[in-house]
Amino acid sequence: MALIDFGGVKEEVVTREEFTLARARDVLKDEVVAIIGYGPQGHGQSLNLRDNGVNVVIGQRKGGKGWQDALKDGWQEGKNLFEDIEEATRRGTIVQNLLSDAGQKDQWPRVLKNLRKGQALCFSHGFSVVFKDQTGVVPPKDVDVFLVAPKGAGRTVRTNFLAGSGINSSFAVYQDATGRAGERVVAFGIAIGSGYLFPTTFEKEVLSDLTGERGVLMGAIAGLMKAQYETLRAMGHSPSEAFNETVEEATQSLYPLIGANGMDWMFASCSTTAQRGALDWAKRFETSAKPLFELLYRDVRAGVESQRVLDTCSAPDYREKLEVELGAWRNSEMWRAGAAVRSLRPENWKKTT
Repeated sequence: MALIDFGGVKEEVVTREEFTLARARDVLKDEVVAIIGYGPQGHGQSLNLRDNGVNVVIGQRKGGKGWQDALKDGWQEGKNLFEDIEEATRRGTIVQNLLSDAGQKDQWPRVLKNLRKGQALCFSHGFSVVFKDQTGVVPPKDVDVFLVAPKGAGRTVRTNFLAGSGINSSFAVYQDATGRAGERVVAFGIAIGSGYLFPTTFEKEVLSDLTGERGVLMGAIAGLMKAQYETLRAMGHSPSEAFNETVEEATQSLYPLIGANGMDWMFASCSTTAQRGALDWAKRFETSAKPLFELLYRDVRAGVESQRVLDTCSAPDYREKLEVELGAWRNSEMWRAGAAVRSLRPENWKKTT
């Protein structure tokens, strides 16, 4: 592995230069990867693997959106697309379980009874294994168990791959029954198109992931945007102005620049008025938010959040209740204003002329 300095801390990572795609193909040449679940990650990872020359089969419940998406993507029923996840599990030598966390709990008995000695059980999330007391997911001792977790949505796993880049992924070995788990997991990570791979553990992956999703990746950002938008509206600003100052400028201008160059560059490149205000208020937001993040992490580590996920997502009326929650966001003034703003972006305007 390559030794890279991350802000003064040296870490070992795996790059595609040292572990090439050709090497990954060689490691995986006799493997059959069974992808269980054709949601966003199933879509992205399976297509990237297929394009990279890996033998892939799909296990997905028939009739739903995932099944239809798989057919559209060229998977063939009875050949490499199976409605029976047990059949896909039996066919695979590496079984990549990409069902939802609640789905993994529900379907684990069907996967477990079809695992055999020497197979590898792969995850993209440490949830089921780490919170085994809640999920019941305890892998048998005679299979490899490892994790490759792309640090991005499944759709960007695919779009970045097609653009010639990749999504960085963490990887971990939980159980090495064959003596080959380390080589298999890295090859798998390269073959799904990872930009680079950094080591973690199942526990660290799930704790950081659950915290991030609820924090700056989505939850905290959504809450901050809503709070600022509503404050501006209450002070008399128009929906267009409030949305542009809250979301549009951030996502279309500042965030891409931060991603490309860093926060220090962004501070140095804006007006002195924006610079001074951002530097000063960043400290105040940090002080205000830090206790909330500490509480969030404690709840994640204690299993409070995982139990909430399992309880709510496995409820028979979850889809209906979810649609109500999503509808509240979709139909709010802020995001209806956002739809109008997006339609006026130059790239969308040109399509209508």
